[in-house]
Amino acid sequence: MSSSSPPSPPPWQAAASKAARGHENQYRKDGATPYSAHTTRVALTLILRFGCRDEELVTAALLHDLIEDTGADYDEIEEQFGPRVAELVARMSKDMRLPESAREEAYDRQLAEGPWEARLIKLADVYDNYCDAASDEARRKIREKIQRALALAEGEPRLAEAAACVRSLLD
Repeated sequence: MSSSSPPSPPPWQAAASKAARGHENQYRKDGATPYSAHTTRVALTLILRFGCRDEELVTAALLHDLIEDTGADYDEIEEQFGPRVAELVARMSKDMRLPESAREEAYDRQLAEGPWEARLIKLADVYDNYCDAASDEARRKIREKIQRALALAEGEPRLAEAAACVRSLLD
């Protein structure tokens, strides 16, 4: 009788676990919702709202805040999930060493210069943030981020459907 090792989990499954562990003890602004709910909802938005079936994109969506908000780094993500996922996660990560005004400009620039898939994840991110906003003031602030994400999506036909979905939130 031969023993075979069980198949390794798909990357998105391992990413969901890594995100939950990495964001452990972090909560959304309401102080009650575990932060990993956001990363899961961003991945679900990619799949269910934007029709994405690319497992690496779903994996990157699950991990999109890991570098920015936890002790994880590019090399760790690349080793476990590969260079494409690591690149997308890095593009979704703000440089927290910069002052906020410079940080936001640098962030928009790195998204604009990166692969279109990073902007797709950003659209899913702002979609979730808007849907999760608890107040009119929070939605007003997120509307500004939505406008920036939509501007980054302009001219990229592969982002048209996702951008229309996000734009529908503002109508």
